Amino acid sequence: MARPKPWEIDDELWSLIEPLLPKVERRSDHPGRRRLDDRKVSQGILFVLHAGIQWEWLPQELGFGSGMTCWRRLRDWNEAGVWPRLQEILLAKLRGADQLDFSRASVDSPPGFAGGTPTHVRALRGGPKTGPSPVDRARPGSKHHLICDRRGTPLAVSLTGGNRNDVTQLMPPLRAVPAVRGRRGRPRYRPRRLYADRGYDHDRYRRMVRTLGITPVIARRGQSHGSGLGMHRWVVERGFAWLHGFRHLRIRWEHRDDIHEAFLQLATCLILYRRVQALCQDLSAP
Repeated sequence: MARPKPWEIDDELWSLIEPLLPKVERRSDHPGRRRLDDRKVSQGILFVLHAGIQWEWLPQELGFGSGMTCWRRLRDWNEAGVWPRLQEILLAKLRGADQLDFSRASVDSPPGFAGGTPTHVRALRGGPKTGPSPVDRARPGSKHHLICDRRGTPLAVSLTGGNRNDVTQLMPPLRAVPAVRGRRGRPRYRPRRLYADRGYDHDRYRRMVRTLGITPVIARRGQSHGSGLGMHRWVVERGFAWLHGFRHLRIRWEHRDDIHEAFLQLATCLILYRRVQALCQDLSAP
């Protein structure tokens, strides 16, 4: 049996995505060219995400439509909130199977590299949420911030300029964690403890984390290495390696920050879906 291409969308994933897409009715007067199938366009978007190419280089012979068509659909679906809702559905599936652990979470945006992949991405066309990167000779760049649960499942990802200090971005990804359902009772969206490296060392932000009912466990500056936090925080660095396995996220080609953020959220959803698939395979194994 042939191995499926990474940009192909199987029936199970499409059954989750399709109900979330906004419905576009064809005009009765002057209908124009027939609208290309949403599933094919989605696969074109995934092709761009996996291959790391620019929109105009999308191969026409694969039937995905033009790069501009895929760009417009990604823009429209992002404005409709498709990817955050898909993320909530996938997180709920994992929580329902007891595969989310909110006992602790880890947040990071390492300087330079994490897991062998860059966390500062060069922004070739500039745009909002860019800044002079301190690890790339002050060239315009952006920075990814990621928060994961105890098992390394990505909970939220955010985008800032490459010159933003890590500690100032401690709260946005923490507040961006969605309310996760999947079990009886109230949705869960706050971990008990938050682990971070010394780049987040600031008493003011420790107090802000505590106001959310979370215990901060943050290494302090000036102390020797070997705090032991690395044995818990390595999962977020692995999360960056998963995230930047999608080549389009290694360089920011888009001037518009919302398009790059849409790719970030889509990549997060694909990572979650892989974990759901792995869980299903484990349950079906004899």
